[in-house]
Amino acid sequence: MSVSPEQQLRAYVEYFRDLGVYELYQRESPQVGVPARWRELLTRPKPVSPTTSGAAMPAVAAASSQRELPRVRPGGMRPPMQAAQAQIPQAPIESEPAPSYFETLPQELQAPMPKPVSFDALAPLPAEIVPAGQRAAALSAVQAEIGDCTRCPLAYAGRHKIVFAGGDPSATLMFVGEGPGADEDAQGLPFVGKAGQLLNNMITAMGLKREEVYIANIVKCRPPGNRAPEFAEASTCSQFLVKQIDIVRPKVIVALGSTAATYLLGVRQSLSSLRGRWHSTRGAKLVVTYHPAFLLRDPRQKAWKDLQMVMAELGLKAPAKKTT
Repeated sequence: MSVSPEQQLRAYVEYFRDLGVYELYQRESPQVGVPARWRELLTRPKPVSPTTSGAAMPAVAAASSQRELPRVRPGGMRPPMQAAQAQIPQAPIESEPAPSYFETLPQELQAPMPKPVSFDALAPLPAEIVPAGQRAAALSAVQAEIGDCTRCPLAYAGRHKIVFAGGDPSATLMFVGEGPGADEDAQGLPFVGKAGQLLNNMITAMGLKREEVYIANIVKCRPPGNRAPEFAEASTCSQFLVKQIDIVRPKVIVALGSTAATYLLGVRQSLSSLRGRWHSTRGAKLVVTYHPAFLLRDPRQKAWKDLQMVMAELGLKAPAKKTT
């Protein structure tokens, strides 16, 4: 879903209002000022569609309508009008591409991405483990704490539903993806689109059912255009994912894609350098593999070796092939 510059600006204004800033336009203080880029967007005239009724004629057409016709000599005939003069081509009007959401942010928020903080460094491990029978209620309390979240601009960027998580609250295996897509945003459940179907097949190949694992994402709201979550968005949402991991207490976490690996581990490295070896976070072992959406785009890449590492750690066996 495309978002206009005005909608992007309105989203960030609402974000400031949630922080208690209400005089963004009335007063340009040193702390909160309207950037020049925003003033340019506010004063930019809206492009006029050529098909709009009452629209002004292009300059070329107006000039052609006022062009003097050839004079007729006395007793002579009017010379025929050339085709090139009768039909003057008009140059196509190219509309300026709309700026992305983060191009409208203040300059100080457009700095390079800071070094991410690993989930181990975000908060100390809980002293007590939540009993298995109380984990579903504990997760519901975290979901209630999130509420109708407006803690970051994703809340105003076209979100329909917050995608909390899904699966067994006492699962030994947890999958963490990047963020919801269009199907997930519509249904409020993680991995229900084409990538979710592939993830279901991966889980089945490991000898498990989807209901036996726990699935979550780095962010719980869909980023516009399915882009990767920005640092501020992922950092804001990480506090809740930390609580989810601490409640579920999985033995193994599978990071699906580079975005999940970056924030879970607090490192920015290539996916190839992180795959094929064990990592750890929040008391659980962690393995990095491809995101199912990437596997759909490039079927040449395979994640089976990564899944086999998990199966060996958890003592899982692939289901026997059915014979006909």
